[in-house]
Amino acid sequence: MNTFGWRDFARIMTLLLVSAVILIPISATVLGGFKTTGELRTEPFGIPENWHFEFYGEILADAQFYRYLWNSLFISLFTVALTLLLGAMAAYAFAQVRFFGSRFLFNYMLIGLMFPFAAAIMPLFLIVRDIGVLDTPWGVVLPQAAFGLAFSIMFFRTFFEQMPPELFEAARVDGCGYIRFFFYFTLPLSAPILATIAVFVFVQTWNNYLLPLIMLNDRDGYTWTLGVMDYRGERVAEWNRTLAFVTLTLAPAVVFFLAAQRYIVAGLTGGSVKG
Repeated sequence: MNTFGWRDFARIMTLLLVSAVILIPISATVLGGFKTTGELRTEPFGIPENWHFEFYGEILADAQFYRYLWNSLFISLFTVALTLLLGAMAAYAFAQVRFFGSRFLFNYMLIGLMFPFAAAIMPLFLIVRDIGVLDTPWGVVLPQAAFGLAFSIMFFRTFFEQMPPELFEAARVDGCGYIRFFFYFTLPLSAPILATIAVFVFVQTWNNYLLPLIMLNDRDGYTWTLGVMDYRGERVAEWNRTLAFVTLTLAPAVVFFLAAQRYIVAGLTGGSVKG
């Protein structure tokens, strides 16, 4: 019979503490969009006395709000697609193909995990400008995907190495090459790790502020993070409307995470780094 010990109590209290640190600011943001400015100053964490739905309604009726969301969605989805495709193909080569310098090249690519993103802003800006994609969504998609490759390759490679070699040998006997095996067998069997990496890349891209700030100048091309800045500039003292705007723009990332959460645990377990 299992007994409830102090370790179980400490584990539960730790989880409750972490949950409170995450949920309290989120709940305050959501509820703040239903409050007046005066009530928000006096009771920032309390339940609204009178629920004001007009603040959310004004934002949902604004066409510019949906433009911000569409720009962020376009950039995030294409970043996820590029990261998954290129990362999976590179990791598949490192895991299944033996060639000279593979270990050195793999370790060299992992250096990207230690490279600070902010340190590359100026070279990135010059490269994006020179190739002619400045002030376009691709000026954000391409650098964001490039910086996500190291993380994705590390997880994909470990996952692919754990696949049974007998599967590829049987496919090769039937005349299936590396490329065909990758698209017809490896990717379909990698749904958990694909979903896991997709969630991390999507949320990171969706919440990115610095890269769109540098690469995008046209207001019609702003992502939601820049949209918040623009919206806040128009309504300096109206924090309730700003909180409502933030709540509505965070909703797609939360929905995307919830839709893929059943794959995340399996993906992290299958793609974890072996010691």
